[in-house]
Formats: sequence, structure tokens, C-alpha cells
Amino acid sequence: MINLATKDISHSFSKFVVTAMGVGMLLGVVLLMIGVYRGMVYEAEVLLNDINIDLWIVQDNTLGPFAESSRVHEDLKNTIMAIDGVEKTSAITFQNIQLPQKNGEKLRVFAVGYNPFDNISPLNQDRLIEGRRILKSNYELVVGVKANLKLNEIVTLGKNSFRVVGITKGVVSSSGDPIVYMSLKDAQELQFLYSNPRIRNDRKRGILNNDSHMVNAIIATTKKGYDKNLIAQEIKRYKYKSVYTDEQQSEILVTNLVKRASKQIGLFTAILVVVATIIIALIIYTMTLEKMKEIAIMKLIGLPNIMIVKMIVQETLILGIFAFIFGNIFAHLVYENFPKKVVLITSDAWVLFGVVVLASVLSSFAGVKKVVSADPREAIGG
Repeated sequence: MINLATKDISHSFSKFVVTAMGVGMLLGVVLLMIGVYRGMVYEAEVLLNDINIDLWIVQDNTLGPFAESSRVHEDLKNTIMAIDGVEKTSAITFQNIQLPQKNGEKLRVFAVGYNPFDNISPLNQDRLIEGRRILKSNYELVVGVKANLKLNEIVTLGKNSFRVVGITKGVVSSSGDPIVYMSLKDAQELQFLYSNPRIRNDRKRGILNNDSHMVNAIIATTKKGYDKNLIAQEIKRYKYKSVYTDEQQSEILVTNLVKRASKQIGLFTAILVVVATIIIALIIYTMTLEKMKEIAIMKLIGLPNIMIVKMIVQETLILGIFAFIFGNIFAHLVYENFPKKVVLITSDAWVLFGVVVLASVLSSFAGVKKVVSADPREAIGG
């Protein structure tokens, strides 16, 4: 029975292959869309995974620096450190800044400010591909490879000049921007201190800028044997701050940044699958029309409908499988050229394969209906 389908395909093999490649590119786009979503989730969590702490202490009634503005005093870390069960604490800042490029343009990057002498570091040493980590309190940067800066290059940010002492790979912000690491003092000056004219203007108004010792969050790790959820509740109750565990912060980040995008990508992916199904159905229907006389002859010599129907279904499945293979190859050839990370995983490909098989079976109904209604008399011009 499969021989009928293969023999029919062999008669117009080049047309069949070109058609499968066309549908395959559409399925490749579907796989890439799924990969874009996976990449968004990965990018949203990569920095959190590198920081690798248990608790996030942020401004009261806020969701933390990844979702909204948060400011707390830097010395809060000392108060948190005194709580039973807390092992290490550190202050940290996050901000988007414009990094000057050689061509005169500016690149948006995500700056992470931390104390290089604390026991908690957001910089994963395994991601360093050149240079070293920050060893001074001022004027040193570690940048991502996508920041287009070279080791020992001098960069001007705000009122100061910084030297690039290290380059990392594989870490970006939740929005896909390159990461820049700097000392906490430098980050506080960039984020919280105003320009000299603004300071003079504020002094004349009787306003003093006291934000230089503010940070966006206090991060902490807990000792073994202690429940971090209970410690979080204690901090929230007595220190009047919002506290989130690492799992809660990850959920907040993914929910705020990825949930809406995932709905849009999901809808677009569903539309592409429906379009691919319709295209396959039209192709099979056209192929069936082209051989209606041959089908009528087969029915005239007594070949049962079930064998002809199987031929149509098998042709459709072969077309769907070939299209899936071409689509998979196409997706793997181009995914690295995307500006944002695309993550292709095997499980997604197998799910898409199941969808393609189901869509192929449904598409074959168009040709099957035509086959069943074929009149054997057409074979003799009746």
C-alpha cells in the first residue's frame, strides 16, 4: 500500500521536494517562534541564576527592581545580617545606561552595581572570557561581549572615565541588553547623584541630595537548616520591606516580562500552524485532482476505496514529515543570526512533529473526499 504513494511521488519528485521545502520553511518559522519564547525565558532568568541568592529585600509594596522602581538604604544590609539564619548580605543596583560606541552611536546596556569586596557577587566567573573581575572600588568595568568594547578600553560614563578590565559571554538582561558590571560606588553615583548645576540649583532651593547611599535591593543568603520563607516573613514584619525568595523573584520577572509576549508568540505560532495545514490541504487536493483519471481507472479495475484513501493519507504524511525535516534544518541554520537569543530544544521539535502529523492527517481529508466521490466511468470518458 505504501508503494502506491511512493510510486506516485516518484513521478513528480522534484515538485514534491520543492513543495515540502516551502512548507518546511513555514514550519521552521514556527519552530523559531517557539525558540524566541524559550530565549526570552532564558534571558529573563540568566542574571538571577548568576546572582544565586535566597532572598531579595526591596522597597515596601513593590515587586523589586526587575518589575518596578525600588529604593532602600545601603546600610539595611547590616540590619539584615543581624537576623538569625542569614548567612551573607550585599547591596545591589540595576539601571539602564547608554554606552558610547566608537562610531559615535550609543548602545543601551543594563548596568549592575555591586560591592566587589562583599561575599556575594552577581558576576559569574565562569562567564569571563577575557581579563578579570572588578578589584577596585572605582572606575573599572566588566562588560558583555555584545557591548562591542575591547579589554583596557576607556569609556566615559557620566562625569568619570572607566577602564574595561573584563569581558563576559552568555549573560544579558531580561530585555536582551548586554550586561555591564561596575562597583557599587560608581553605580550609585550614576543613578542617584545629580549633575553639578542641578546640585547648585537644589541647594539654592534648600534641597539636599541624600540619595548617594541608596540601592535598589538588598540580597541575602540563608544558613543551612533555616527556612528562607520564615526569615522572609520576619524581615517583612519587622523591617517594613517587601521580601521575595529567589523562586518568587523569578516568577515575578517571567510573569511581568514574558507572559504577555508569550501570548502574542503563541497566537502567531497557532496562526502559522493553521496556515501550514491549509497549504498542505490545498497541495494534496491539487495533486489529487491531477490524477483523478488514474484514480478512476483504479476504481474501475476493482481497487477498493480504502487502498486509494491510504495512498492519499500516506502521501500527505510523507509531505508533512519531509516538510518538518526541512523546517528543522532551516531553523538550525538561521537561529544564531537572530539579535536576541533563540533556544531550540528537542522536546519542542517533537511536539511540533506531533502537530504536523495531526495536521497532515486532517489535511488529507480534502483529497480523500475527492477520491471517494470519484466516478469510475471517468476512466472511459463517461
